[in-house]
Amino acid sequence: MSAALAVMDTTAVTPVLRAIGLSVATFYRRRKPKAPTPPRAGSPRALSEAERTAVLEVLHEPRFVDQAPAEVYATLLDEKRYLCSERTMYRVLDDNAEVRERRRQARHPEYKKPELLATGPNQVWSWDITKLKTLEKWAYLYLYVILDIFSRYVVGWLLAERENGGLAAKLLQQTYDKQGVRPGQVILHADRGSPMKAKPMVQLMANLDVGRSHSRPHVSDDNPYSEAQFRTLKYQAGFPEKFSGLADGLSYARAFFPWYNDEHHHSGLEMHTPADVHFGRADQRTQERQQVLDKAFESRPERFPHGRPLAKLPPSAVWIIKPELQAAPTSLPTTH
Repeated sequence: MSAALAVMDTTAVTPVLRAIGLSVATFYRRRKPKAPTPPRAGSPRALSEAERTAVLEVLHEPRFVDQAPAEVYATLLDEKRYLCSERTMYRVLDDNAEVRERRRQARHPEYKKPELLATGPNQVWSWDITKLKTLEKWAYLYLYVILDIFSRYVVGWLLAERENGGLAAKLLQQTYDKQGVRPGQVILHADRGSPMKAKPMVQLMANLDVGRSHSRPHVSDDNPYSEAQFRTLKYQAGFPEKFSGLADGLSYARAFFPWYNDEHHHSGLEMHTPADVHFGRADQRTQERQQVLDKAFESRPERFPHGRPLAKLPPSAVWIIKPELQAAPTSLPTTH
């Protein structure tokens, strides 16, 4: 700007402005600033200060202090009085910071997204309860399942005829001891059902130093691993529509969970079993699969138009809502 002002009496300004990256319009606008706008004159229809004070005093009368301006306006008209319009009453109240919601409103807290990351077994567990129908109408069995989200391994389950926090706490203690978990090692994720937030469960988690995580209310995909496991259970061939009782349910569960953990090839684990991933056998299993694929490729390579097939390892990390990583700076700061 100063360079352009220095040469404008002897040479053209435009080339200088282009060289410094300043537009001609901006140059002349800054050289001759716009005159300040004069204050706007008040409307001749506006209330005087005395009239505004009178309106506020009426609105503060005991009979009107809890009434809406529309009610005050109508009452005054019935009394053959007119001070101002209803809208002006609102303006007077607003100018004195007296327009607000009088009723106590329910304020719902903002629930944080459950951003949980697991890079190995026994870091994040997910648990839930599902109902199983029985032959008796309105009577259900309740299946409690604790699942390791990294390996999809069912680390603990319990079947009962009722749903409560005491049974959930019992299952958690047994699973914690069976898996040999250390204090502070695992986070337990669940929805916001009553057993998940029951006092026995909360106290036990505090005593064991188990981290707590809950789904957001009315968000169906915040607990996807437990929901997927229940779907596998109920869509399994041979799953009965109804159970005759607790003994029947236990008989089915005792056969299902060993199959699920040790034999079921999970699509989310690149078709490894949960047990292989949970107990660290996936690498060895992948090498064995690769040897089989190599032999098949070497014997008939024409059957593999895309090249040598590769056995895949299960994912090295899984999450419930992928944690947002802090963006790296686009360039390093310049030092002087």
